[in-house]
Amino acid sequence: MQQPAQPNKIFFGDDGLRAGWSVLLYFFFAVIAGLIVGVIVRHFHLLPKSPPKEMTPRFAAIDKAIEFAVFVIPAILMSLIERRPFSRYGLAAARMIPDFLIGLFWGFAALSALVGALYLTHALVFDGILLHGTATIVFALKWGLAFLLVGLGEEFFTRGYLQYTVARGVAGIARAFDPKNRYSHVIGFWVAAFIFSVCLFMFAHLLNPGENKIGILAVGLSGAVFAFSLYRTGTLWWAIGMHAAWDWAQSYFYGTPDSGLHVVGHLIGTHPIGSTLLSGGPDGPEGSILVIPTLLLAAAVIHFTLPRRPYPLTPDQSGCPISDSTAV
Repeated sequence: MQQPAQPNKIFFGDDGLRAGWSVLLYFFFAVIAGLIVGVIVRHFHLLPKSPPKEMTPRFAAIDKAIEFAVFVIPAILMSLIERRPFSRYGLAAARMIPDFLIGLFWGFAALSALVGALYLTHALVFDGILLHGTATIVFALKWGLAFLLVGLGEEFFTRGYLQYTVARGVAGIARAFDPKNRYSHVIGFWVAAFIFSVCLFMFAHLLNPGENKIGILAVGLSGAVFAFSLYRTGTLWWAIGMHAAWDWAQSYFYGTPDSGLHVVGHLIGTHPIGSTLLSGGPDGPEGSILVIPTLLLAAAVIHFTLPRRPYPLTPDQSGCPISDSTAV
C-alpha cells in the first residue's frame, strides 16, 4: 500500500518552502498590503478617482510608490519567513550605484538614438523648447523622481520576488526530472522571465491608451532585455536605471508620448508625421518599428559591457559574488 505523502514534503523541498506555496503566500500578503494602502490613499485623498488625461509628476510618483510598496513589503515578509536574504530578489546593495548610473546613461542614450533616427527619417518634428528658467529644473527633478519610482515599481513587480521564486521552482522541477541537469537554473530563470518579463509585462501595458501592435511587441522585447540584464548582473539596478532614464527622456526631455501617454511639463515639443509604422503615431517612439533594432542594440550593450555576475537563484550557486551580507 502506497504511503501518503508526509506534510513536510508537501510544503517543503530541498530549498525550503516550495515555490508554489511561496507565490500563493506572497500574493496573499500583497492583497492585504493593497487593501491597507487603498484605505490610506482614500482617507488622505492622495489620488483622484480617475487618472488625469495628461500625466502629472505627482500622480505618477504616488501611483508607482504605492505599486512598489504593495509588492516590496510582501517580499520583505517572505524573505523573513523563508529565511532568505532580501538581496536575492534583485535589490542587492553590491554595485547598486555604479549599475544604476550606467543604466541611466544607456537608457538616455538608447532613447536619444531612437528619437534621432525618427528625426533623420522625417518621422518626427521638433516644435521647440517649451520650458524656461527654473521650471526646466523643477520639472526635470519631479519627473526624475516619478520615473525612478516607475523603474523601481515595474522592475520589482515583474523581475523581483516573483521572478526569483518561480525560477527556483521551475529549476527544481528540471532537477527532479534530471538530477544531473547542469542547466536547471538557466531553464528556471528564462521560463520565469517569459512569464513575467514578457507575457505579464505586455499584458500590463495593454490598458495604456494609444498602444499599437508594435508597441506591445516592444514592451515584451524590452522586458526580455531587462531580464537579460538581471541574468547578466544578478541585480535589477541596471534595468531600473535604464527604465527610468528611457521614460524620462521620452516623456520629459523630448516630449513624445510614452505608450500613448502624455505628461504635463515636458521640455521639448515634438509631434510625429508620416507613416505610423515608422513614426509610432500616438503610441510614440515605442510604437515605431525602429524601436526593435534599438532594443536589440541595448541587449548587445548588456552582453559586451556588463560584467558576468551569476543570478543567485539557488543556495547551491556558491560562486555568486553577491554577498548576502549586503542585503538591503
